[in-house]
Amino acid sequence: MRHVKSIRLAAAQSSSVAGALAVNVAHHCQFIEAARAAAVDVLVFPELSLSGYELALLAGCVLDPGNAVLAPIREAALLAGLTVVVGAPISSGQAFPHIGAIAFCPDGRAVVYGKRLLHPGEERFVLPSSTPICGLPLGDDVAALAICAEITHPEHAQGAAALGASMYLAGVLITEAGYAADAECMRHYAEHHGFAALMANHAGPSGGYVSAGRSAIWAPGGELLAEAGKGHQLVMASKSTRGWQGEVRAVDA
Repeated sequence: MRHVKSIRLAAAQSSSVAGALAVNVAHHCQFIEAARAAAVDVLVFPELSLSGYELALLAGCVLDPGNAVLAPIREAALLAGLTVVVGAPISSGQAFPHIGAIAFCPDGRAVVYGKRLLHPGEERFVLPSSTPICGLPLGDDVAALAICAEITHPEHAQGAAALGASMYLAGVLITEAGYAADAECMRHYAEHHGFAALMANHAGPSGGYVSAGRSAIWAPGGELLAEAGKGHQLVMASKSTRGWQGEVRAVDA
């Protein structure tokens, strides 16, 4: 990515088929192509976007960045020249996996982050990660990755701020019941820490939960820039010399 002051973020409000890795990879590639056409620099998918939020299936869906099934995403990120953050179960080295995020960078690098703070009940199927909070360089900016329940813990955002992060990018699965509180957490972090805060939610049901949709991006200071409704959408925000501007586009996927 060029070291310039402008940047364009996008949340992919996508849906996932339970445990169908290859199907979900193809679906991701449709969003990556839409993001390329929209001149996006960073594209973030929901929590466990590649497997679905299917806790009982995760041990059989563990992925690492070099896995052959992910080749289309790696290649699409390279071709499009953008950073793509996907949600996937990753190895813990033990019987239970971690819930993870894998960032494919336009220079061919991959960065892996494991969810440190679990939602109650997840411990029956996954282990919390002890990997440090991830600071992902994005040109002149640093983005910290977060995964769902972590956004409800202020210490996670504080850790991101301590890294010098200017962006806080979260892949989530949030229902209507939890949406207002979780969205307020993200708005508060944007206001309090000066983050650009992005929340990528599922477009459809997953793991027995009905997603609220409404993926969103807040500007530093807390202004809501863009928010999706239901369905497959790209939620985008651009920083330029004119400040921040938001936009939502439907995706035919």
